[in-house]
Amino acid sequence: MSYPRPVTKKKDPPPFNNPFSAVKLKAPARPEPARPPPPPKSKKPEPLDEESALFLEAVGAVGPVRPVKERVGPPEPPTAAQLKIPNEEAESLARLAELVSGGGEFDLSDSDEFIEGSVHGFDEGVMRKLRAGDFSTQAHLDLHGLTREEAKPALEAFIQKARIAGHRCVLVITGRGLNSKDQLPVLKQGAQQWLTHGRAAKQVLGFCSARPKDGGAGALYVLLRR
Repeated sequence: MSYPRPVTKKKDPPPFNNPFSAVKLKAPARPEPARPPPPPKSKKPEPLDEESALFLEAVGAVGPVRPVKERVGPPEPPTAAQLKIPNEEAESLARLAELVSGGGEFDLSDSDEFIEGSVHGFDEGVMRKLRAGDFSTQAHLDLHGLTREEAKPALEAFIQKARIAGHRCVLVITGRGLNSKDQLPVLKQGAQQWLTHGRAAKQVLGFCSARPKDGGAGALYVLLRR
């Protein structure tokens, strides 16, 4: 007769020796989401002084100017009035390189009857027109009956006044000296000297004996500076 063998239970293996079993680990903390920056605080407008407040009230609210691009066509041609087209006399005078400083040297030439002079470098074409009487005289001075001492200041004052008035060509009557002592053309010679030296010379471009209809050898055409 056989007996069943007793069943023996297997012993559980000894637990693993974990020295950190008593220590509890914490899960890592999650980073907080970044907060948006706070909206900028609106600055309160500074109070305006009385003058600025009055100006703002007058012009109203303003804004920035926006550049506007647009095509601009060619300018309209100037009119004849705007160009100021010169007449024949001014056109001739424009050819001159006028010596604005005045008092320059004069080129002189004379004969028994006729005299003439002009600033150095004067346009010969304009001088020919002056001899021919092509320039209209705008004022005249008659020195008849004056002494040499009286005639000089009278001529200087006349030239000064004529230039201020904007005259370009004037007539100076000196006479031929036929009725003077020794029949010498004292005023004629004096006028030539006064127009080339001193105050009057600074305002003169040229001069020459006039045409017979304007007095001939007893008168002078005088062309003034601008």
